[in-house]
Amino acid sequence: MSRFGFLIGVIVLFVAVGFCADGHGSGRDHDPSWDSLKVAVPEWFVDGKFGIYTHWGIYSVPAYTTEWYPHGMYMKDGFRNKDFYGWHTEHFGPPEEFGYKDFIPMFKGEKFDAEDWAELFEQAGAKFAGPTAEHHDGFAMWDSRLTKWDSADMGPMVDVVGKLEKAIKKRGMKFVTSFHHARNWFYYPHEGDFDTNDPKYAYVSSIYGPIHEEGESPSKEYLEDWKARIVEVIDKYDPDLLWFDGGWGRGDFDPYKRDFMRYYYGRAARAGKEVGVTYKGSDLPFGTGILDYERGRSEEITERTWLTDTSVYQNSWGYIEGIKYYSADWLIDELVDIVSKNGVMLLNVGPRPNGEIPGQARGVLLDMGRWLRVNGEGIYGTRPWAVSGEGPTKVAGGTRVRRQEDYTGQDIRFTTKDGAVYAICLAQPGEKVTIESMGSESKLLSGEISAVTMLGGKGKLKYSRKEGGLVVTLPEERPCDYACVLKVLVK
Repeated sequence: MSRFGFLIGVIVLFVAVGFCADGHGSGRDHDPSWDSLKVAVPEWFVDGKFGIYTHWGIYSVPAYTTEWYPHGMYMKDGFRNKDFYGWHTEHFGPPEEFGYKDFIPMFKGEKFDAEDWAELFEQAGAKFAGPTAEHHDGFAMWDSRLTKWDSADMGPMVDVVGKLEKAIKKRGMKFVTSFHHARNWFYYPHEGDFDTNDPKYAYVSSIYGPIHEEGESPSKEYLEDWKARIVEVIDKYDPDLLWFDGGWGRGDFDPYKRDFMRYYYGRAARAGKEVGVTYKGSDLPFGTGILDYERGRSEEITERTWLTDTSVYQNSWGYIEGIKYYSADWLIDELVDIVSKNGVMLLNVGPRPNGEIPGQARGVLLDMGRWLRVNGEGIYGTRPWAVSGEGPTKVAGGTRVRRQEDYTGQDIRFTTKDGAVYAICLAQPGEKVTIESMGSESKLLSGEISAVTMLGGKGKLKYSRKEGGLVVTLPEERPCDYACVLKVLVK
């Protein structure tokens, strides 16, 4: 859909549902149907293909196993087959005496540099980027009037979201904020003599409540607070994309979801902007947002563009000791496979508690950027071809379905743009490569091949089109160590 078509659709949505005098939808006085919230995926998102976001918060201080540490540290019976309670007691003292709030003075962020982060993301080739606005722990990473538990008033004493908004937008990237706080309702265990039982330390939310279980219904006060924080970030920082983790799929959230989405989409229409809201599983009805596969993918090409969120780190999202890294080679192959099926990648990196992005993570991102500077023509602004790819290595679709094998030189993925088809070999082939989908008997090509080149290479390549496939002779010198991109011109 064109930008004009998107704006007309959102304006119609805005007029149809109406807004309160203060500019916020009431969620009760207007059409509550989800159909009124169906919008196109933003064209900038479909074209951009690659974004970066960060998991940075108090949980980076203990740096143990997972960013779910503040949940596990209060669980005496263990969490995820590990004794977080015992580890915490050994290193910091019993949680009854040293609670999660006591990490906040240690979360100094003294080396946080929004300009440095944004420059790194731009060099990595990202077209959109931004921070976790609030994780499950209830600590807001912006200057909030709704809670005192925020990064501007505690810890680093910096408006992290605000600083990054300016640095990222200044470089022409779209701005994303991620929200994970729907899980705050049941995140902190209340059994025992913990600070989570003390209203004075209600960093779970500005609305303090009794013990909660995952199956219990959140209170109206809690849900209003959940929505208010999202709206505050929208109003203060004007994000182009709101990314959501799970925990908000239950029906209790529905009127509050519809409310902020009407406000967000309507506000964007008035400003002439395209914006998006992501969701996982069935958390939103299809067509109202952008479906996200956590560490997974769609198995085949889809008509509507979707998202994969994954991480530079294999074993965490936030910074931990003992990080296992993915290589740039591995992540580039993931990006190519995702894009070939009409997907977009949002790649996470977790900074240290002092605000530094680890050197190895920086290296991975910069390597990806170098590859994209040579081969981005076959990624940015492309659309899926007739088939997503070919080759021996199969990867199942779904959420949290990770690839286990390396790709081979015979594993090829396709994209298309402006009369060209890009055949991307996911590993370096030998002297020649055969592209079976482009053989002389194939009906996938709509015309005749006029030339074949390699992005970053010199001159045209020799090729022959046979019944078994398009056979291309490759140059001895390759422009990249990783995936190589053949541009097949069709007339």
